[in-house]
Amino acid sequence: MPKTIFEKIWESHVVKRAAGYPDALFIDRHFIHEVTSPQAFDGLRKRGIPVFNTSRTTATADHNVPTKDQHLPIKEALSRHQVETLRKNCKEFGVELYDLGHPFQGIVHIIGPELGLTLPGMTIVCGDSHTSTHGAFGSIAFGIGTSEVEQVLATQSILQYKPKTLKIEINGRLGKGVVSKDIILYIISRISASGATGYFVEYAGEAIRALSMEARMTICNMSIEMGARGGLIAPDETTFNYIKGRKFAPTGTAFDKKVEEWKSLRSDEGAAYDKTLQYDAADIAPMITYGTNPGMGMRVTDRIPTVEELKEINEQQSFRKSLDYMGLEPGSVLLGKPVDYVFIGSCTNARMEDLRQVASIVKGKKKAEHVEVWVVPGSKQVEEQARKEGLDKIFAAAGFELRSPGCSACLGMNEDKVPEGKYCVSTSNRNFEGRQGPRSRTFLASPLSAAVAAITGKVSDVREWIQD
Repeated sequence: MPKTIFEKIWESHVVKRAAGYPDALFIDRHFIHEVTSPQAFDGLRKRGIPVFNTSRTTATADHNVPTKDQHLPIKEALSRHQVETLRKNCKEFGVELYDLGHPFQGIVHIIGPELGLTLPGMTIVCGDSHTSTHGAFGSIAFGIGTSEVEQVLATQSILQYKPKTLKIEINGRLGKGVVSKDIILYIISRISASGATGYFVEYAGEAIRALSMEARMTICNMSIEMGARGGLIAPDETTFNYIKGRKFAPTGTAFDKKVEEWKSLRSDEGAAYDKTLQYDAADIAPMITYGTNPGMGMRVTDRIPTVEELKEINEQQSFRKSLDYMGLEPGSVLLGKPVDYVFIGSCTNARMEDLRQVASIVKGKKKAEHVEVWVVPGSKQVEEQARKEGLDKIFAAAGFELRSPGCSACLGMNEDKVPEGKYCVSTSNRNFEGRQGPRSRTFLASPLSAAVAAITGKVSDVREWIQD
């Protein structure tokens, strides 16, 4: 019987199955950080249980870390306590930690792939919803809760009901100025922030296959923003070339043997999905959100819908509330809207490709005088590479502030917060109320669109700034 790539990976990792119960699923790689792991370690400590397999567990500090003066003690008391607790727990239980100052430190979903810890065919979990990022490599990767973090630490397995499957196919060629962030914002705008609830998504089609690995990670990263359990893309030569030579990836004949295995990780002809959606790449334009969930997005040249244009009557109240929070009017346009901050970073868009895109726009230009711009690389390796390529000089000349790695203003859990009432064009993944700081207002967009907003000081169409 033909199988999807999701079914192949899932079935090969089932440890135990019983009718009416969730599957016991073996986990190949468990990533942890300072926010969702403390209670899990406390649970192990109280029961006198060790970490079942420390070699399959990798820790880093990312959510609470400052992005300035990382060599100094953390100022915020709660953030300092959480990072110190992670250090203590990792030392006590023998877990590898990439702490502040370590050359491998960074956002958990960026360091896994760049270190070669994320590989095709794996099952990967982390106490963080954007674990779906790793699915770009043809793996089943999803976020878990704190009690499940403890479960995996104790057993290297997890109890999970098998989700339904959704295939999203994007065919055709992308237009000028359209990048992976626009693709995923477009999809979410079409199906809503809950449109894929209960599904695991496989992204396919010629437009997806043409993407780089870093672009694919952006797509899979935001699968959770449409309610999906996760998202994946079948591995191919692009995947294999990215993995080869990475720090912890297989080498020599072992790598060649793995590649042959990985080539079988694709959906069979005739494999059945619970649902299939198809879109034309030519229909996708540079996107921007206008509301307080990622589904409230539109082409940057469109206007915000009116209440009467909403498909569902029950959406009207939340729609009005969202626009009131954002200080926007139904039916109005965003193009030309002044902005105060630009944030380039997060596990969605803080890789080298993202920073290079930004630099390509801003080289030789200056930011708008009233705009504050933060560029926060996703890892120490990205930071070092950016400096090697001279991007730090390009950013400095443009008036952009290049900081040290961390989740930063993506979630306002650290010192990097957008002030109340201020508008921020952000390359991150969520625009919830207060996500980037109390009463802050967020427009989600691509790195290219964010770069242009920084230069112009307003929401702008990137297509006016680049060549075909």
